[in-house]
Parts: sequence; structure tokens; C-alpha cells
Amino acid sequence: MARHLIQGREVATPVRVQDAMACTASYLVRADAARAVIAYSGLDVVEVFPGKALCTLAFLDYTEGDLGAYHEFGMTFLIRPPEAGPMPRRRGLRHGLSEPLRAGAGLFVHWLPVDQGFTLEAGRTIWGFPKELADIDLRVSSPYKRCVVRQDGRLVLDLLLRPGVPVPAPALTASTDAYTHQDGVTRRVPWSVTPRGGRVRPAGALIRLGNHPVARELSELGLPGGALLTATAAHVTMRFEEAKTL
Repeated sequence: MARHLIQGREVATPVRVQDAMACTASYLVRADAARAVIAYSGLDVVEVFPGKALCTLAFLDYTEGDLGAYHEFGMTFLIRPPEAGPMPRRRGLRHGLSEPLRAGAGLFVHWLPVDQGFTLEAGRTIWGFPKELADIDLRVSSPYKRCVVRQDGRLVLDLLLRPGVPVPAPALTASTDAYTHQDGVTRRVPWSVTPRGGRVRPAGALIRLGNHPVARELSELGLPGGALLTATAAHVTMRFEEAKTL
């Protein structure tokens, strides 16, 4: 167990989230554009289909956890771990997503705005997460789930999800590695997620982009466009282990 002093308070890893509400929308985007977006990290995206990478947008309402209550938005990419070598190239839906996941693909966290200062400092200090302060307006009490992100007075995006059909919890349970890059250092963060009340559907997302630099990045990736898949979970628990420097 490692201990970190954050704003005068001790935080020990693993850090646990006891309850959160999570919504995600995953998009097939241009692999060349995705590589350009994360080139600074030295990591490479997985081509889940020839010329296509997977970008996932997520918003979460953390209500109980070691870092307190806060709202968060995330922009991540499915990547190939640095030591894994090239991904076998296969065509067709059957191999498009299952092959990289079986081969140990990870998630690179490119942008992670939050609305509270404590989790911002903890995330950057402990794991190198690219947390920034932003105005994150979540509307999750209605059947449709909505997130509006603004930063420095500029609209980044307005994302609306329509939840799908119920799925059993094991179908959404994940234990994978998140990857971060900060100040020239790449880190691997072992991370596990256990959801309850999950729903999944193809498509199901409507997105409007603003005039923020991150909105321009999303536009260069090919958004707004139809989501490949959306997922929601009414309750999520998480566990974040100590980061490992690569």
C-alpha cells in the first residue's frame, strides 16, 4: 500500500469508488487522426477495423469514494500496450473488438476534466491523469442521460444518451489497464470496474460540439457522427491501483 499526501489529507492506494453512475458512448474514428491526437504519448491506437480506432466518451457522477463526490468527463482511446508488439490485422466484425481485448489492449486517457479541486490534484499526483477543472453539468435523473461540458466559458460538447436494454453485470465488468502521460512520463494504472443496473445499445447517442480545442480534436476524428455503442450503469464500484511508470 502506497500513501500520498493530497491537500493535507492522506490518500492510500488502492483508491476505491464505492458508488458512481456512469455513461459511455464509443465511436469508430479515423485511426490516422487518433494517432495524431495522442502522438505526444508515444502510444499507438488499436485499429479495431482497418483504418478505424475506438474513441470512448464517458461521463460519471461520483457520489461516494475515497476522493469524494464530483463530476467527471473522459475522452479515451483503445491502445496497444507498448510491450505487446503489433496487433494481428484481421477483417470483419467478429475480430474487430474481441481480438484486441483478448490481447490485453488498454485505455489511454487523453482528457479528463473534473469539477472539484481535490480529485484534480489527487488524479494528477497519484496516477498522472490529465485532470483539468471544467464546468460539467450532468442530467442523469431522467430516462435520457445528458452531459454538458464547458471550460473557460466555451462549450466543449453537449452529449445526450438514450439507455438501451438491461444486461447482466458480468457483461460489463472490466479489469484492464488505463494509461496516462504527463510531463514526459507514461504510466500504467491497473483499474477494475464492477457495474450494476447496466444497459447497452447500438448507437443511441447525440452529440453537439462547441468551439473549444477539444471539440476541434473530436471534429478531426470524425465527430459528430453515429456512436457504435452506448452503455449506462446506474451504480458502479471501482478500484485504482498504484501507477507503474513505463
